[in-house]
Parts: sequence; C-alpha cells; structure tokens
Amino acid sequence: MAEVAAADKSGKVVIQNVGLMLSGDLDNPILSADTVVVQDGIITAVGRHKDCDTSHAKTVIDAKGVCLAPGLIDSHVHPVFGDWTPRQNQLGWIESNLHGGVTTMISAGEVHLPGRPKDIVGLKALAITAQRAFDNFRPAGVKVLAGAPVIEKGMTEDDFRELAHAGVSLLGEVGLGSVKAGEEAQKMVAWARKYGIQSTIHTGGPSIPGSGLIDKDVVLEADADIIGHINGGHTSLPEAHVCELCERSSRGIEIVHNGNEKVAIAAAKAALELKCPHRVILGTDAPAGSGVQPLGMLRLIAMLSSMGNIPAELVFCFATGNTARMRNLNSGLIEIGRAADFVFMDRAQHTAGKSLLESVELGDIPGIGMVMIDGIVRCARSRNTPPATEIPVVVGHH
Repeated sequence: MAEVAAADKSGKVVIQNVGLMLSGDLDNPILSADTVVVQDGIITAVGRHKDCDTSHAKTVIDAKGVCLAPGLIDSHVHPVFGDWTPRQNQLGWIESNLHGGVTTMISAGEVHLPGRPKDIVGLKALAITAQRAFDNFRPAGVKVLAGAPVIEKGMTEDDFRELAHAGVSLLGEVGLGSVKAGEEAQKMVAWARKYGIQSTIHTGGPSIPGSGLIDKDVVLEADADIIGHINGGHTSLPEAHVCELCERSSRGIEIVHNGNEKVAIAAAKAALELKCPHRVILGTDAPAGSGVQPLGMLRLIAMLSSMGNIPAELVFCFATGNTARMRNLNSGLIEIGRAADFVFMDRAQHTAGKSLLESVELGDIPGIGMVMIDGIVRCARSRNTPPATEIPVVVGHH
C-alpha cells in the first residue's frame, strides 16, 4: 500500500442529499439533517442544506439518499508492521477493512511479531517503535493507534512513566504476558492509568501460546479500563460470569467478532438491561487464528441487531461514538469539530429489508458505496460488501 500522509488536506467538502444520518451518539442516534460541510478534514456544519454554507466547495458529494454514518472504529486489533499480518501471512488486511467501513483501528498488542521480545527493554522498544511507525504511516489512510506493550513481571512504575513520555497511550491485553495474577495486574494497571495509558484485559481462555485463562475474579481485581473481548477471544467464560462482569464492573464492555457469538448477544443484552449501553464497544480481535474478516465489524453489528433484537441505529453507536468517547478519539460522531471520517451505506441489493436499518435488523450487512477519512475519499464502492442499492457520487471537484 502507498503511504498516506496524515497532513493531506481535504479543503472544503460538501456532502448533500443524505437520506439517513446516523450520529454515533446513543442519546440521539438519528440526526434530522441531510448535509455535512467539512473544512480540511474537520466537520464544520451539520444540518439542512438550506441552512448550511455550501459555497466554494472543493469537493461536492451527492449522497443519492443513502445513509451517512461515522466511520467504524475497530476497538481490538493485533497489527504488526505496516499492512502485513504474520499469523495469517496476509498483506493488505488493513486496506481490506477500509472496504468494510473501518476508518480507525486500536491495537490490543503487537503480539504476533515473530520473536516478540519479552524482556522489559525489548517490549518497551517494540511498543515505541509500533507507535511511531503507525503514527507515520496510514495504510490506505486508516488510522491505526498502535504501540500497546504486553506487560511482563518485573516492570516498575518508571517503565510506565517512560512509555507514556515516549508517546505510548495503550497497554496490550493484560494476561498475554507473564502477569496473570489479579493483584499484580491491578498494580500495573494503576501505574498505567496514572500516566494516561489506557489498559485492556484479556478475558476468557488462552488464545496464543503463553497466554492463559483470565477468569472473572482476575478481571474484577485487575480493574483494567476495558474488559477486552468479554465474549472470549476465542473461548468465553460462562455466560453467567460474563453477565456478572457487566454488573459488578463499571469498565468498558468490549464485544468482538472473533469470540463466542451466543455470549456476545448475552453481554449486549445485559448492558441494556443494566442501563449502561454506553459502555459497550465493538472490535474484531483480528488478525487472529480465525483469519482476517474485512467485514467483521459489519457482521458483528448485523448479528447483535438481528439476533439480539437491538435497534440497528444503537448498535452502530457501539461501533462508533461509544468507542470514540471511551478511547478519547476525535472521530466516531457526526458533530461539529470532529474528524470527517464517514462511511456511506445503503441496503444491499435484493435484501428483504425495506430500508438500511431494517435490512441490518434482519441480519443482512449493508452495501458500502464510499468511505472517507479526514474529508478525503479513500475508497468508492466497496469490493467486499454486497453491492449497495444506491451509491454516492462525486459531482463536483475543483
């Protein structure tokens, strides 16, 4: 993939004739708007066309009545370097996920690096290198937040201070390294939090050699910021234990595609019953042993909506605004001041659903007609989704 510079400027972009605008905000998931104005990658206006200043646009996009939503945020990936994954020996997996509507990915640890260093100097060096590499390089324009060290025994508070000072803002999954006891993990999680580093804990059975079972008691004691793949990655804790975690913890409830589907639905329903749906975020946990699924986020959204009987517009919030707020990202919501990361979707051709939302609630994934990152079109009609009934077009470009 060609390198995409973060400094690319979109100029003024007008998106008009939007048929359905999903905000990404659980409290107001559908906006009464048909137009978005962007200036240099940032949203400057959202509303009705007559009320927006659409003059002198560099780019005009006719949405043709399709749905505009925030770009999907995959809260749980395992990148290595660039757009290559050694575990699946695949090239271009990040760009393929762009075609699945994903505009941002968050690393849960660069654990698949061949010969991954487990000594403290080496693990810090890898985290800083990964953070720098993905900060400098965006495969197909996708924003990858990487550099998530897997904590090991012997780390001190100074190590976390050093990592934070170097720009590392994430911890890899607690439990994938030698730190597996709740008390020991809690101490390191607290150090990380002190220095502004967000933590995720592995939940469930082992996923790679060297990892182990992390049960509900360890999760509760460690108190990481995100309960990583609460539905297992791949093997889940008992459903009752997962529901107990939702109830007894106040931390993020992360549901992943590469987990137990039955428990995924149970976790989402538990969050709704506990009146804390804002805690639910979505990821794929790819690339992993089960492969790379460019449509993993869309498939997870369709599954939770159709089999969990959750309105589709709310599940899209799990995959966008919820994650943005929990991860402190300037994307994930269609509102003034946010990054112009969008996915244009319509119901797939010949779906039984009469609308995009109904089709997702019936279990069909939508067709993607365009994906935009920072106000710049990064792909047109998706090569991976079924064809959309209608697709947006660029009608003016200066």
